[in-house]
Amino acid sequence: MGLAGRPDKRKIVAVIGSGGTLAEGQRENPFAVGAWIARRGHHLLTGGGSGVMEAAGEGFCSVDREGIAIGIIPAGKPPQQYPNRWVELSIFTHLEGTDPWGPDSRNHINMRSSDAVAAFPGGAGTQAELELALSRPRLHGKVIVCLSAGERIGCLNEQEIRERGIAVTRDAQGVIRFLSDALE
Repeated sequence: MGLAGRPDKRKIVAVIGSGGTLAEGQRENPFAVGAWIARRGHHLLTGGGSGVMEAAGEGFCSVDREGIAIGIIPAGKPPQQYPNRWVELSIFTHLEGTDPWGPDSRNHINMRSSDAVAAFPGGAGTQAELELALSRPRLHGKVIVCLSAGERIGCLNEQEIRERGIAVTRDAQGVIRFLSDALE
């Protein structure tokens, strides 16, 4: 608790990436970043689905912590898939997200609510979140992408991401070093 009974405001770190099935090697980095977010006392924010979102949530919930795992859930998702089992606070929206850049997308909420963003490989939805993060002045210098050689975010390769002024690293340790500095 903060002074006079007011709760401390914790930072919110969004972890974004593919909602598809991940190979075991692809789970390690978001899992480690999720655990670090928890150890630092921050909240984790994801889209509440499977893949990267679930791996980060599992990492977050695997350690002692005070923050919570938040999932922003789009309308129309099957309840057996959304939210994933690691989401502690589900925020169910009316937003279907047929266009990941459009006004009916939860991606706007995810990026407007975050103090920093860690992005992992993903499709058009992840690319939309990344581009929306760049449009938020509050997030300038607080967005990191973790890609292995040849991986992409939507149609963007590593060089195109770097050309947009976004830091890119290969592993969880690079993400953690970046976020440590960005959240100071």
